[in-house]
Amino acid sequence: MNHTVSSIPTRTPQHPRRRSKGSTMDGIYAAGCLVAGHWLTEGPSAHRIGPHLRRAVSRARTALPADITTALSYARTSAQAVAALAPATRAEILERAAVRVAERRDDFARLLAVELGKPLKDGRGEMLRVADTFAVAAAEARAIGGETLPVAGWARGVGNTAFTHRAPAGPVVAITPFNAPANLLAHKLAASFAAGNTTIVKPPPQAPAASTELVKLLLEVGMPLEAVQILHGGGDVGAALCAAPEIAVVSFTGSAAAGAAVASAAGPKRTVLELGGNAATIVCEDADIEQAAANCARTGYSNSGQSCISVQRVYVQRGRFDEFVESFTGQVKSLVVGDPLDARTDVGSMVDDDAAERVVRWTAESGGTVTIGGTRDGAVCAPTVVAAPAPDANLVKEEIFGACVAVLPYDTFEDVIQTCNQSRFGLQAGLFTYDVRRILTAWRELEVGGLVVNGSSNFRLDHVPFGGVKDSGIGRESPRWMIEDFTVTKTLLLRGMSIWGEQ
Repeated sequence: MNHTVSSIPTRTPQHPRRRSKGSTMDGIYAAGCLVAGHWLTEGPSAHRIGPHLRRAVSRARTALPADITTALSYARTSAQAVAALAPATRAEILERAAVRVAERRDDFARLLAVELGKPLKDGRGEMLRVADTFAVAAAEARAIGGETLPVAGWARGVGNTAFTHRAPAGPVVAITPFNAPANLLAHKLAASFAAGNTTIVKPPPQAPAASTELVKLLLEVGMPLEAVQILHGGGDVGAALCAAPEIAVVSFTGSAAAGAAVASAAGPKRTVLELGGNAATIVCEDADIEQAAANCARTGYSNSGQSCISVQRVYVQRGRFDEFVESFTGQVKSLVVGDPLDARTDVGSMVDDDAAERVVRWTAESGGTVTIGGTRDGAVCAPTVVAAPAPDANLVKEEIFGACVAVLPYDTFEDVIQTCNQSRFGLQAGLFTYDVRRILTAWRELEVGGLVVNGSSNFRLDHVPFGGVKDSGIGRESPRWMIEDFTVTKTLLLRGMSIWGEQ
């Protein structure tokens, strides 16, 4: 099951490579490492136990130290060849990938359901976002350019000309999380390739199959083998890649604690960190309570709340607090919980039993009133609502990353802004109001990277910049902004040659 090193493709579309099935006779997907143009399947491996099926569903070939050394050397030697691809060539490959992902949406959704317990409807939604991300990255590849600088505007610049262009930064490491393994891989890998870089992917141990299959899809539609490698393993693999001098940029999505470790390992190289959150949504007294409750219920428990911008804290003006809690609890009660392979299911499994148990434990310790939920069945956590928990409860202060939403009352708008800003996180917030002055005040004063008005915190467009402040990260994700991080500005100075006036 080995590929040999490919030649760099021309602009003529290639015939797709034959897709290897990746699964074995026992129904377990075999996720190989792709190192220096070869798929490695033999050797040490780790099994992923599906949280719903309660059996091994995938097996990832674990990267050895020698594999890491080989991958880093190959990334360095391949960088120039990938950079030589015309932006149009990169764009055409990504456009074909967008079409192919849309065609295979249901296959990927099932793989996500088996491997992560993600409901089919959430998996299909994620894959539609992957298709969008590839298409957006393709458009941004076509737009990469530079500037003609106005050097003659200053006396010392007269008689000279200067230009800039965006050049590939060099080998990129992309470390992705389990909660959206396909779309977050798409963001990192597509933007890196659009910029002209080679990328080493380190997928999450919980989703090796989905990650590997997406890399294979890109190879099928013409991405050269020189452009991508994939190494499975734990934190030791990621740390070795981050610290390597061959790497120019590290792009990581995960927890704040893991992000700090990544930054420490990376040292003085460029890092893009999209970290955690405990997103707040504010519901003002002029809001449509039914609409706000329905929106928060729909976005607070998708993917079992395992999203860095999932609705976690809802602050409701005290005069409408009871009304919201009643409506919200009713909306949550209507969610379908259970088998992620059932198309009707809204809430499936969490990533594992320990994650579900954390939600149950934090709920019990919160000091609030549990209006629904608070229990689990294995890795399936019942959608939980906690009304008026203690302000210093874990589910208020920390990132719960699970199927639980806290609802708290507030008195004045000034107070709730201050309360939201007490968090060490600052990724994204939601605001329900029709008061333009409050909207502008919140946009100006909330310490977050993004504000969603008349929607919850849990909304994202993949072509819009996304990222946080404080412990929520450094940099912005979205192809256009990521390409800026994955490229460097190179300047050309022409002495004694001017396109401007000489005197």
